[in-house]
Amino acid sequence: MRIRHALTATAAAGAIAVTVAAPAQAAEYSSALKLKGVQYDAPGSDSNRCSGGNTKNEYLTIKNYSRTTTVNLKGYVVKDAVGNKFTFTASHKLEPGDYVKLRGGRGTDSDAGNVVYRQNCNFIWNNDKDTINLIKPTGAKADVHSYTKRANDRDGNGYINYHG
Repeated sequence: MRIRHALTATAAAGAIAVTVAAPAQAAEYSSALKLKGVQYDAPGSDSNRCSGGNTKNEYLTIKNYSRTTTVNLKGYVVKDAVGNKFTFTASHKLEPGDYVKLRGGRGTDSDAGNVVYRQNCNFIWNNDKDTINLIKPTGAKADVHSYTKRANDRDGNGYINYHG
Protein backbone atom coordinates (compact mmCIF):
# COMPACT_ATOMS: atom_id res chain seq x y z
CA MET A 1 0.00 0.00 0.00
CA ARG A 2 2.77 2.44 0.80
CA ILE A 3 4.29 2.05 -2.64
CA ARG A 4 0.95 2.77 -4.28
CA HIS A 5 0.51 5.96 -2.20
CA ALA A 6 4.05 7.08 -3.06
CA LEU A 7 3.40 6.58 -6.76
CA THR A 8 0.10 8.47 -6.53
CA ALA A 9 1.81 11.37 -4.77
CA THR A 10 4.60 11.40 -7.36
CA ALA A 11 2.09 11.34 -10.22
CA ALA A 12 0.09 14.16 -8.62
CA ALA A 13 3.23 16.24 -8.14
CA GLY A 14 4.12 15.68 -11.81
CA ALA A 15 0.64 16.81 -12.87
CA ILE A 16 1.03 19.99 -10.81
CA ALA A 17 4.42 20.68 -12.40
CA VAL A 18 2.93 20.27 -15.88
CA THR A 19 0.05 22.58 -15.01
CA VAL A 20 2.45 25.23 -13.72
CA ALA A 21 4.75 24.96 -16.76
CA ALA A 22 1.99 25.28 -19.40
CA PRO A 23 1.04 28.93 -18.76
CA ALA A 24 4.69 30.06 -19.02
CA GLN A 25 4.86 28.74 -22.59
CA ALA A 26 1.49 30.27 -23.51
CA ALA A 27 2.59 33.69 -22.19
CA GLU A 28 5.23 33.82 -24.95
CA TYR A 29 2.43 33.88 -27.53
CA SER A 30 0.08 36.30 -25.77
CA SER A 31 -0.07 38.62 -28.78
CA ALA A 32 -2.85 38.68 -31.36
CA LEU A 33 -0.10 38.98 -33.98
CA LYS A 34 1.64 35.77 -34.94
CA LEU A 35 3.99 34.58 -37.64
CA LYS A 36 1.77 32.80 -40.16
CA GLY A 37 4.61 31.56 -42.34
CA VAL A 38 7.89 32.40 -44.02
CA GLN A 39 9.24 32.06 -47.55
CA TYR A 40 12.81 31.83 -46.25
CA ASP A 41 14.33 30.65 -49.52
CA ALA A 42 13.22 32.77 -52.47
CA PRO A 43 12.56 30.71 -55.61
CA GLY A 44 15.41 30.75 -58.12
CA SER A 45 19.07 31.57 -57.66
CA ASP A 46 19.61 34.01 -54.82
CA SER A 47 20.50 37.47 -56.07
CA ASN A 48 20.31 40.49 -53.78
CA ARG A 49 20.66 43.00 -56.61
CA CYS A 50 18.05 45.71 -56.28
CA SER A 51 17.41 45.54 -60.01
CA GLY A 52 16.61 42.04 -61.22
CA GLY A 53 17.28 40.31 -57.91
CA ASN A 54 14.80 38.04 -56.13
CA THR A 55 14.76 39.43 -52.58
CA LYS A 56 11.10 40.48 -53.09
CA ASN A 57 10.30 36.77 -53.23
CA GLU A 58 11.58 36.26 -49.68
CA TYR A 59 8.80 37.22 -47.27
CA LEU A 60 7.36 36.77 -43.82
CA THR A 61 3.59 36.68 -43.32
CA ILE A 62 2.32 38.22 -40.07
CA LYS A 63 -1.36 37.73 -39.24
CA ASN A 64 -3.72 39.27 -36.70
CA TYR A 65 -5.43 36.24 -35.15
CA SER A 66 -7.72 38.36 -32.95
CA ARG A 67 -11.43 38.24 -33.67
CA THR A 68 -12.10 41.72 -32.31
CA THR A 69 -8.95 43.84 -32.02
CA THR A 70 -7.22 45.91 -34.71
CA VAL A 71 -3.44 45.99 -34.24
CA ASN A 72 -1.11 48.71 -35.50
CA LEU A 73 2.27 47.32 -36.58
CA LYS A 74 4.06 50.62 -35.92
CA GLY A 75 6.95 49.92 -33.54
CA TYR A 76 6.91 46.13 -34.01
CA VAL A 77 10.29 44.58 -34.83
CA VAL A 78 11.13 41.46 -36.83
CA LYS A 79 14.57 40.07 -36.06
CA ASP A 80 16.61 37.01 -37.01
CA ALA A 81 19.00 34.94 -34.89
CA VAL A 82 22.05 37.16 -35.44
CA GLY A 83 20.29 40.50 -34.98
CA ASN A 84 19.35 41.52 -38.53
CA LYS A 85 16.13 43.40 -38.03
CA PHE A 86 13.33 45.39 -39.55
CA THR A 87 11.23 47.89 -37.59
CA PHE A 88 7.77 48.91 -38.75
CA THR A 89 8.18 52.70 -38.59
CA ALA A 90 4.93 53.63 -40.35
CA SER A 91 1.39 53.01 -39.21
CA HIS A 92 0.02 49.80 -40.74
CA LYS A 93 -3.20 48.57 -39.18
CA LEU A 94 -4.23 44.94 -39.32
CA GLU A 95 -7.94 44.34 -38.85
CA PRO A 96 -9.01 41.08 -37.16
CA GLY A 97 -8.04 38.19 -39.45
CA ASP A 98 -5.95 40.46 -41.70
CA TYR A 99 -2.30 39.80 -42.61
CA VAL A 100 0.71 41.54 -44.11
CA LYS A 101 3.61 40.15 -46.12
CA LEU A 102 6.92 41.72 -45.13
CA ARG A 103 8.98 41.44 -48.33
CA GLY A 104 12.62 42.04 -49.07
CA GLY A 105 13.66 44.49 -51.76
CA ARG A 106 12.31 47.91 -52.55
CA GLY A 107 8.70 48.75 -53.28
CA THR A 108 5.67 50.75 -52.26
CA ASP A 109 3.95 49.66 -49.05
CA SER A 110 0.25 49.02 -49.51
CA ASP A 111 -2.48 48.42 -46.95
CA ALA A 112 -4.80 47.34 -49.76
CA GLY A 113 -2.16 44.94 -51.11
CA ASN A 114 -1.21 43.68 -47.63
CA VAL A 115 2.47 44.31 -48.29
CA VAL A 116 5.33 46.16 -46.61
CA TYR A 117 8.81 46.26 -48.15
CA ARG A 118 11.99 46.26 -46.08
CA GLN A 119 13.53 48.76 -48.54
CA ASN A 120 16.66 46.63 -48.38
CA CYS A 121 17.82 44.29 -51.14
CA ASN A 122 19.70 41.94 -48.80
CA PHE A 123 18.17 38.66 -47.74
CA ILE A 124 17.32 38.41 -44.03
CA TRP A 125 16.47 34.69 -43.57
CA ASN A 126 19.10 31.99 -43.90
CA ASN A 127 18.39 29.18 -46.35
CA ASP A 128 19.50 26.43 -43.96
CA LYS A 129 18.25 27.53 -40.52
CA ASP A 130 17.28 30.63 -38.59
CA THR A 131 15.12 32.01 -35.78
CA ILE A 132 12.40 34.57 -36.44
CA ASN A 133 11.40 36.90 -33.62
CA LEU A 134 8.34 39.16 -33.71
CA ILE A 135 8.77 41.74 -30.97
CA LYS A 136 6.14 44.14 -29.65
CA PRO A 137 6.86 47.87 -29.34
CA THR A 138 7.22 47.27 -25.59
CA GLY A 139 10.11 44.85 -26.22
CA ALA A 140 8.08 41.77 -25.25
CA LYS A 141 8.09 38.81 -27.61
CA ALA A 142 4.89 38.41 -29.61
CA ASP A 143 5.94 35.21 -31.42
CA VAL A 144 9.14 33.24 -32.04
CA HIS A 145 9.87 30.37 -34.41
CA SER A 146 13.08 28.58 -35.32
CA TYR A 147 13.46 26.43 -38.40
CA THR A 148 15.86 24.18 -40.20
CA LYS A 149 15.42 23.38 -43.85
CA ARG A 150 15.84 19.68 -43.21
CA ALA A 151 13.37 19.38 -40.32
CA ASN A 152 10.70 21.94 -41.23
CA ASP A 153 10.57 22.13 -45.04
CA ARG A 154 9.91 18.55 -46.05
CA ASP A 155 8.72 19.41 -49.58
CA GLY A 156 11.78 21.64 -50.13
CA ASN A 157 9.87 24.62 -51.57
CA GLY A 158 11.46 27.16 -49.22
CA TYR A 159 8.17 27.92 -47.40
CA ILE A 160 7.24 27.01 -43.82
CA ASN A 161 3.74 27.45 -42.38
CA TYR A 162 3.52 28.17 -38.64
CA HIS A 163 -0.03 29.18 -37.77
CA GLY A 164 -2.78 28.25 -40.23
